[in-house]
Amino acid sequence: MTQTATKTAAKSAQKHTPMMQQFLRIKSENPDLLLFYRMGDFYELFFEDAQKAAQLLNITLTARGKSDGEPIPMAGIPYHAAEQYLPRLLKQGISVGICEQIGDPAKSKGPVERKVVRILTPGTVTDDFLLEERRDNLLLAISEFTNQHKSNYGLACIDLSNGRFIVQQVNSVEALHNEVERMRPAEILVNENTEIKLSDQYSITKRAPWHFDEENARNLIQKQLGTKDLSGFGCDDIPAAITAAGVLLQYVNETQRTALPHINSLQVESSDDGIILDAASRRNLELEHSLMGDHKNTLISVLDKTATSMGGRLLSRWLNKPLRDQNILRNRHQAIDSFIQQYHYETLHGVLRHIGDIERIISRIALATARPRDLSTLRDSLKVTPELNSILKQLDNPLIVSLRTGIDEHHELVTLLDSAIIDNPPVLIRDGGVIAEGFDEELDELRNLSKNSDQYLLDLETREKARTGIASLKVAYNRVHGFYIEIPRSHTDEIPPEYIRRQTLKMAERFILPELKEFEDKVLSARERSLSREKALYEKLLQDLAIYTLSLRETAQNIAEVDVLSNFAERAVLLNYAKPELSESPGINIVAGRHPVVESTLDDPFVPNDLNMDDQRRMLMITGPNMGGKSTYMRQITLIVLMAHIGSFVPAESAVIGPIDRIFTRIGAHDDLSTGRSTFMVEMTEAANILNNATANSLVLMDEIGRGTSTFDGLSLAWSFAEFLAKQKQAFTLFATHYFELTALPEKIPTIANVHINAVEHGDKIVFLHSVKDGPANQSYGLQVAQLAGVPKGVIAQARKKLHQLEQDARQKPQQGQTLSLNLGFADEDPLDDQSFAIEDELATEIKNTLMDIDPDDLTPKQALEKLYQLKKLLDE
Repeated sequence: MTQTATKTAAKSAQKHTPMMQQFLRIKSENPDLLLFYRMGDFYELFFEDAQKAAQLLNITLTARGKSDGEPIPMAGIPYHAAEQYLPRLLKQGISVGICEQIGDPAKSKGPVERKVVRILTPGTVTDDFLLEERRDNLLLAISEFTNQHKSNYGLACIDLSNGRFIVQQVNSVEALHNEVERMRPAEILVNENTEIKLSDQYSITKRAPWHFDEENARNLIQKQLGTKDLSGFGCDDIPAAITAAGVLLQYVNETQRTALPHINSLQVESSDDGIILDAASRRNLELEHSLMGDHKNTLISVLDKTATSMGGRLLSRWLNKPLRDQNILRNRHQAIDSFIQQYHYETLHGVLRHIGDIERIISRIALATARPRDLSTLRDSLKVTPELNSILKQLDNPLIVSLRTGIDEHHELVTLLDSAIIDNPPVLIRDGGVIAEGFDEELDELRNLSKNSDQYLLDLETREKARTGIASLKVAYNRVHGFYIEIPRSHTDEIPPEYIRRQTLKMAERFILPELKEFEDKVLSARERSLSREKALYEKLLQDLAIYTLSLRETAQNIAEVDVLSNFAERAVLLNYAKPELSESPGINIVAGRHPVVESTLDDPFVPNDLNMDDQRRMLMITGPNMGGKSTYMRQITLIVLMAHIGSFVPAESAVIGPIDRIFTRIGAHDDLSTGRSTFMVEMTEAANILNNATANSLVLMDEIGRGTSTFDGLSLAWSFAEFLAKQKQAFTLFATHYFELTALPEKIPTIANVHINAVEHGDKIVFLHSVKDGPANQSYGLQVAQLAGVPKGVIAQARKKLHQLEQDARQKPQQGQTLSLNLGFADEDPLDDQSFAIEDELATEIKNTLMDIDPDDLTPKQALEKLYQLKKLLDE
């Protein structure tokens, strides 16, 4: 319901029933939410909320009463079915307000008092049924801080489901977008006046400018963390990040409407801690999402066989932020080696599978939203930690010892939960039956009173049958009418005078006795008191458990890391991965490397390939046929490097990898219609990012650069890009191309080497060998690949005929006995030494003089083309 519609409806509120007046008042206070208004056993929606919900949830749109003579649209869902509908709304970026009855119906003269008790937004949910099990659910806030005409961007993210609170500050829009793509938040908070452009794939929530006040932000953070200042967190010099953190806390307080005790620490991150991948590189490498948009055939689909959801989320974090700290990585590699060498990790995996999502359970305990089965899962998970620690004690690796030390077995907590919660509790506390017998004496007494009612009713029924002589007499109970005595109509003449009629049915009459009425009041009171007592005990239990938040979080984090490392050990053995060596010296040396994802999809063995790059060999110019495996080879090198930097073993016989600060990939062709950019514009934008930001420690993948424009333009750009990367940036570069002219570059720049993907012809067909060999390819095999793709034979035949004609024309002399074969290789050799020049002396002299004036090293690609056109004009004249 829009604010305008709300005001219009509010003006006519006096025409509505008191209940609808109440709805309109609450809706006017929450105009941006879909208001789920509790009425009995249903959540109802009205006006535009109803119309929107009916469309989004595919539920029936009806009407209730009238407003200004028009029916009021209404739609609703059963309250117990909310878990089926709410995730569908949140995934579409819709925020929901849950409006519950908080008053006592028995004491209410008008509508029962209601209020919004909880606000659900995509980034603030904590319930299991609203979350993806193996993915963090991040709420991100972005603020901009301008100082001396320079803008810095603050990012603060929080995961309410586990209490992680992280801030960082970046100094460019490009870095901002890289971090947003890395985190993939469920919801982003921005200033409503911001000019920052973000992808439509994210749920954006705009906040008023006054929320973005640094001083207020500092006060909110200090209050939340219980500190006098923020000096102990290392964030004094990042005001934009502090502002973003304050915006986050304000929003979370508004939506949760409760204390947040599990948010008790703040972590400052820096982009320098990890290897930077831009958005295009993440997309091209298909780390967690394929180019088709799903999780199949991605790197994480191969690597993630973790036993716990906590481990799965931790692996995802590691994968999205590969580290540069080689000491941390070596510790992980050594721990994996220890898992492999010293015991069978299958045993550990079996134990870990019995551990639930402790990380998220303790957050729900802190928020007082934990359900009974959360507590039983926590108890049962902690019961297996002694066995887990017993297994880990067999390993003497320092990292594993440290992790084991941090896994507290929490014997006192297990004892408390054992005594408090039954073995298999119901889903909700609402109907009771959660607290174990013997935990509370008062509750036991109230329960016994309720239980004894069954025997009393049987005794009463037996006695009354004997007293009245009516064998069909029954004593029963229902929630509407309470206890009653039911007698068939055929025996109404035999009913004793002390029976008081309670209800008349078609075939029977129902009565009550004063004695039964007194017992009913006593029993129903006991049941009501019993349920109230049990709910109070449950709330007190959650408060008592909250003091364990910090120690439980540490235990959960250590269990998750044990899970990921043992998972890496299992992957290494099963998939034949090797322990990488991290070197301080620049270079990448890989023996028999494989693509981890492609090899998992093949029925035939994957063809491995080597890579050798160092200070003397920094760029590989890769040529070969389409479908020969150039892109696969380039990606597999990058994935091997990335896997080594998350602490995993790698798909190779061996790998020695020097320092890497950034990974860039310019692979594939796609347009960006949302921003009006053509395929070639996207290609050039991504290339520009690489040329501007690559360093000598960067790994760069450039695939078929320049193919989106004319041959001369594309060749000139590709040549210039390669030369710039090799000379100016000196980055480790894999440069795949179909411009064979570029294979002349190694003669000019010694740090470039030619390699090619091998293939052989068999008749008119081509056989891809997928092996990488030194030297340039000798042809492109374009017609053979087209034939494999199913291009009609007639078209192939015509293309072959045309190719033969073009090749023949290139070898023939021009008219009047003149021939000119210009070398586009931009090489240093003098073209006049070539015997292909057979022209008249005068013209030859003029062309020679023109060429002699040219220094190829000083020409830009554009100037080179202009000189070519000048020579052509001489010939034409």
